[in-house]
Amino acid sequence: MIDIKGLKREFTVGTEIVKALRGIDVSVTKNEYLAMMGPSGSGKSTLMNLLGCLDTPTAGDYNLNGIDVSSLKDDDLAEIRNKEIGFVFQTFNLLPRLTALENVALPLVYAGYSAEERKKKAKDVLGKVGLGDRMDHRPNQLSGGQRQRVAVARALVNDPSIILADEPTGNLDSKTSLDIMRLFEEIHQMGNTLIVVTHEEEVASHAHRILRLRDGLVESDLKNENIAKIVG
Repeated sequence: MIDIKGLKREFTVGTEIVKALRGIDVSVTKNEYLAMMGPSGSGKSTLMNLLGCLDTPTAGDYNLNGIDVSSLKDDDLAEIRNKEIGFVFQTFNLLPRLTALENVALPLVYAGYSAEERKKKAKDVLGKVGLGDRMDHRPNQLSGGQRQRVAVARALVNDPSIILADEPTGNLDSKTSLDIMRLFEEIHQMGNTLIVVTHEEEVASHAHRILRLRDGLVESDLKNENIAKIVG
């Protein structure tokens, strides 16, 4: 599904060249649950932006479902993002004036679905994340955990190849974080591919594979032999 070879990303800051990624090789297969970790400055945010087609590499190859996305123009990248990738952000990124249903349906507007199709798909996916009774609520009428569930539903609504979650529990208390991790387990069991970017070992412990970055390189890429299970 994802095949990355020799991926590099350099930024020019004043007169200095910052080498954020120094040559990354990573493969991700369908229905994997991968956690991506690393200290500040390790390159994990840069790699996440490249995986999410929010940026293009300085050098190297990125193939997503057989498409070489490393050389695509902005318009083509936007189309790939909308079709192939569902994003979940730490800050939820919900539109405050829209209801949960309208927020979830938003990606379907760009995908060309009719109003009736958008409503049906958004309702279905909100039901799957346990918010069937909160569809008409606006974000300020929902708890932090419920808002993140709306964000997860929005990420799922387009049936993307990959769910890419950036610090998805960063703004949540420990109990609500566990609820979201339980939801991620359910999403993975439904056949979705999950990549979670986190600095929290507790969050990473639920993934089936942990990729660690340091100084723009892969420090380790190991199967998680002790997957944490949520009790209760």
